[in-house]
Amino acid sequence: MQTILLFLNLAMLLIIVVMALSIVIGWRSIMKKIVMKFGKIILTDNYQENIMELMPGLRHVGIQNMLENSLRAQIGTVLYRPLGSSKKWPHLDPITFIPAQTSPFPVAGDEPVDMAVTIGPKAKKPMQIDIPLIVSGMGYGVGLSEQARMSLAQATKNVGTAINSGEGGILPEELKAAGKYILQFSRTEWSKQEQEIKRADMIEIKLGQGAVCGMGKVIPPKDLQGRARELMGLEENENAVIYEQFFENQTFEDLKELVIELRKITGGVPIGAKMGAGGKIEEDIDRLIELGVDFISIDGGQAAMKEAPPILADDFGIPTLHAVVRTVNHLEKRKLREQISLIVSGGLLVPGHFLKVLALGADAVNIGSAMLFALTHTQSLKAVPFEPPTQTVWYNGKLKDLFNMEDGAQSAEKFLTASVEEMKLGLRAMGKRSLKELSKQDLVSYDELTAKMTGIPYTFNAWDSGSQNEDKSAQNEKTQQNGKSRELEKSQ
Repeated sequence: MQTILLFLNLAMLLIIVVMALSIVIGWRSIMKKIVMKFGKIILTDNYQENIMELMPGLRHVGIQNMLENSLRAQIGTVLYRPLGSSKKWPHLDPITFIPAQTSPFPVAGDEPVDMAVTIGPKAKKPMQIDIPLIVSGMGYGVGLSEQARMSLAQATKNVGTAINSGEGGILPEELKAAGKYILQFSRTEWSKQEQEIKRADMIEIKLGQGAVCGMGKVIPPKDLQGRARELMGLEENENAVIYEQFFENQTFEDLKELVIELRKITGGVPIGAKMGAGGKIEEDIDRLIELGVDFISIDGGQAAMKEAPPILADDFGIPTLHAVVRTVNHLEKRKLREQISLIVSGGLLVPGHFLKVLALGADAVNIGSAMLFALTHTQSLKAVPFEPPTQTVWYNGKLKDLFNMEDGAQSAEKFLTASVEEMKLGLRAMGKRSLKELSKQDLVSYDELTAKMTGIPYTFNAWDSGSQNEDKSAQNEKTQQNGKSRELEKSQ
């Protein structure tokens, strides 16, 4: 409806401008006749013949639905939509932080705040990063251009965090430029060279993701030309295939052996799995635990990618908020919360989102769409108004050669830095000097259902300090017990 109103306002503004010009150049009488004729048609035509039938029609169908159905009528095959679901999912907005006012007091702005994170603490070689923000997997060739990947690699190195390879080809220059590198081990024939696996600081086995679940894709040669094709080892007329499974007639034992083999090749870096969050998420987590993973990457229903069928993006999965709460609760139930790290993504766009998910129990956040738009920054102006900003960073983007890598790296670095500084400010406002002090006890919600389901106080109810202290004591006891368990495992 807002779009329709905007369209009508713009139309009225155009009429006013034309009228003004007509007056200036002496065409007032002509313009009056045009307006009278046009107005009479609108106000008297039968509704079924009236152009303004678009108003109730678009309000009922929706502009996006009308557009996508028209595109389906044009192409006659599966429609692929860029940048994820556009539906309104339950999210983090009703949750707020508790400010430190009388006890404790806020922390001074010049005091340092520790934001460092360890992923895969039980692994032989845990991955240490300086900030809890990771650049999500946006693959070279199947998604981003070489210039965009190189910019992101440089930015992540400069801020001391990690970049995920995604399921595309791997640039040798990117491996050299990056700091911490997460190899996404996907259901493909490429990006599985032993030297690439050994270079990784972490391996993420991709079982699925929020936007396309566990489905694959066939990319014809005409849609994947150039260097990426060479690095992916594809023949001239060979399709690039992302399969639905890793092995023919795949079994759970195949996945177990894969984890063991990857751990052996890497010498003990964290091995984990990525999956789209679904209604049976606890069962999925139990199977990942059985695989022996060091971390789990959860992609909520709001997650995006370069292109995904609308039916998978809109009508499958569960909201990111539900996914993180259920995952943390289940890991705590299994007494593995301190041993298996949790990375969360899906609709997380601003520092407030990042910090709330960390408070709910995530160890780190994967950033995709927000990172992409920060990367393009003012370079998006090279594309608009005739092309979308992403045409400057997609591998097949019409304007990718206009993208400046140095400017992109600087924009991405500044975005990550600014986001972390805002998160530090939030922690200081809660009286904290370290991200490790943050927990669910620092949250409330003004939505009663959200409060109940997340296990945080509802803002209309009086604060029960006794209950909160009991919860905090229980949490501290669990942390100490899990810490002792890790020490015992290391000694053994």
